[in-house]
Amino acid sequence: MTVLPSRRRLLATGAGAALGLGALGAPASPAAAAPARGAGAGAEETRTLDELYQAAVAEGGKLVIYAGGDLANSGSGAGARTAFRQRFPQIDLDLIVDYSKYHDARVDNQFATDTLVPDVVQLQTLHDFTRWKRQGRLLPYKPAGFGKLHKKFKDPDGAWVAGMVIAFSYLYDVAAAGADAPQTPLDLTDPRWKGAIASSYPHDDDAVLYLYALYVKTYGWDWMADFAAQQPQFARGSFSPGTAVTNKEKVIGVGTGGNPLVTAPNRWVMTDGHPFMAWGQRIAILKQAANPTAAKLYLNWQLSIERQTSSSWSVRTDIAPPTGLKPIWEYPNANLDGFPRFMEDRAQVERLKQTFALYFGEVKGDPTPGWPGLHPGA
Repeated sequence: MTVLPSRRRLLATGAGAALGLGALGAPASPAAAAPARGAGAGAEETRTLDELYQAAVAEGGKLVIYAGGDLANSGSGAGARTAFRQRFPQIDLDLIVDYSKYHDARVDNQFATDTLVPDVVQLQTLHDFTRWKRQGRLLPYKPAGFGKLHKKFKDPDGAWVAGMVIAFSYLYDVAAAGADAPQTPLDLTDPRWKGAIASSYPHDDDAVLYLYALYVKTYGWDWMADFAAQQPQFARGSFSPGTAVTNKEKVIGVGTGGNPLVTAPNRWVMTDGHPFMAWGQRIAILKQAANPTAAKLYLNWQLSIERQTSSSWSVRTDIAPPTGLKPIWEYPNANLDGFPRFMEDRAQVERLKQTFALYFGEVKGDPTPGWPGLHPGA
């Protein structure tokens, strides 16, 4: 159990530390800045899931995960919570879902105030993992199957791995769109779709922001002006466009995930020669984790064949995608390399956020996962 700081302790550490400012520049201490000796030298985990499970129970049987996501009780994060509890019922798992951009700030503030809560972070903010590695915050560890991960989905030293593939594009209601359904993003500016489009805010979610940036790079700012003239309905959360289409509120949803093999009632589009975006959601064990064995169990479970075999893409090279799909790294228009580079350039990200606010207005609405606060899971 993490002990939260007293008011006296916070005052003693200084206002800057209490605000998490220590994480903005140099690490909080020289010890935190130094990478672990021998990082990357360790072999892959050889224990089975059942052996790790028993060791995690003996350790105390607790695990806290901060997971990026849109909804506290549904979606991939909540699905992982349910599946892990079913598979390992003796582990007291607390998996807290929030926007990744809030979780990373929360973790930095906990570093700065010496009140770290999570054992594992599972986030969309890819740049945080490279920064935390430089700061010596991550535990180098290679789960079983590490050698089978595609090179784009792992840090060579084992500081982080990608546990799942997520892809964003647009989708449409097949019946409502009819024969003139939008086959490429260019078709989204057809006047017939004015008032019929829902989208997540690009200036609220960096992955959606990157998708919109790809549209601008490919089609130009004039296309974006024409898209804005379609009067799309914006909402927070990448689930929201699909919900609007499924509920028959809109015909098209932009900036959302989907299964490219499903053709009805909605079709998610990834047309050859036109951009969509995909990435590996990164997972890491924090070096200060209170429950490192349970954390290792979680990573091994996420990368296991039983977990990676699904109706979508895998991060493993030895698991073939479902019939009709190629491995995600074989789609050049998925821009798999581009998103990590994009996330590292925070100045560009901020400029684009403000630019899209000019086109679409400011972000409105409460965060869809709710308000977990400073120390959820403590």
